[in-house]
Amino acid sequence: MIVGVPKETFPEERRVALVPAVVPALAKAGMQVIVEAGAGAAAGYLDKSYEEKGARVVRARETVIAEANIITQVLCYGSNDVTGRADLPLMRSGQVLIGFLRPLGSLGILNEIASAGVTSFAVELMPRITRAQSMDVLSSMGTICGYKAVVLAADQLPRLFPMMTTAAGTITPARVLVIGVGVAGLQAIATARRLGAVASAYDVRPAVKEQVESLGGRFVELPLEAKDAEDARGYATAQGEDFYRRQRELLGRVMAEHDVVITAAVIPGKNPPLLVTREMVQGMAPGSVIVDLAGERGGNCELTVPGKQTVQEGVTIIGTINLASSVPYHASHMFARNITSFLQHIVKDGQVRLDGDDEILRDTLLTTGGQLVNERVKKFFQEQQS
Repeated sequence: MIVGVPKETFPEERRVALVPAVVPALAKAGMQVIVEAGAGAAAGYLDKSYEEKGARVVRARETVIAEANIITQVLCYGSNDVTGRADLPLMRSGQVLIGFLRPLGSLGILNEIASAGVTSFAVELMPRITRAQSMDVLSSMGTICGYKAVVLAADQLPRLFPMMTTAAGTITPARVLVIGVGVAGLQAIATARRLGAVASAYDVRPAVKEQVESLGGRFVELPLEAKDAEDARGYATAQGEDFYRRQRELLGRVMAEHDVVITAAVIPGKNPPLLVTREMVQGMAPGSVIVDLAGERGGNCELTVPGKQTVQEGVTIIGTINLASSVPYHASHMFARNITSFLQHIVKDGQVRLDGDDEILRDTLLTTGGQLVNERVKKFFQEQQS
């Protein structure tokens, strides 16, 4: 069983799907790794390091795809709608593709992948169960994004984060508000606290209060009651516009008390909820910073410009996309560990298992046999079309 690692082609993508450290574990499980030359260079993993661990490095991308039984990528066609389509003609029927595929994005792209006969697994669909924790790529990348969001905010804020007692007097700590307490939000709270800031957080799910407080943060409670705030997978659910209108009104007062706001509210398959309006930004002190982790999908802030950092109403608004790629060494390391665990789970006796009774395989399998087979994804697009 040959596992291929082509170089990522999405503009400015610096991660790589597998790192040298995981090659021996895959070899022990009966898998050989073939890597396109330079695939890991941007993340700090040189070709020589792959070869030392037993991988084979080849120059031509076409050779990697032609020889591999399984292709592992960070951004596959689907999540890479800029350059990803170029790989599709190189792939063959029955070949396996594993990575981010944005399964709730474009039905047309998914049908193209299916029509090519490719068996694809979307890592975004990994179930949040105990057995799958070591394979949870979304959580790994969320951790990276939450950390980096705070670092970016600290760099742009014209204040120090920690409290300091100096000969010039006492400097009060910065105040950070995190809106949306998923994995990224929790890591943002932890990082802000490590840098010495006072951290607060808000989420429509009251159940996360204990997690926020365990990290030393203060949970902001608003006089609002969300209907079915959490789905079966642990994600926040969309609410009605009346709820969001009242939420914005109350959150605006809270935001005015903070120097940094980090928004991380995303709902799978839907546009991010609008949580921060222009009026709310106007209520913040000049020099304040907003980091919008939902910027790639349009943003939680009305003034976010996806992929850009702007100053509006005196507030710096960071809408940087693909934030995990800005920490490519460890982002690649974590991604590779997750993918290795997944490969070890699905490859048995030199064959890829397609066991419909296995929740991990059933939930992540997207296309096979020329068809889109994932029930959740099919239902999503049926609802979109109705």
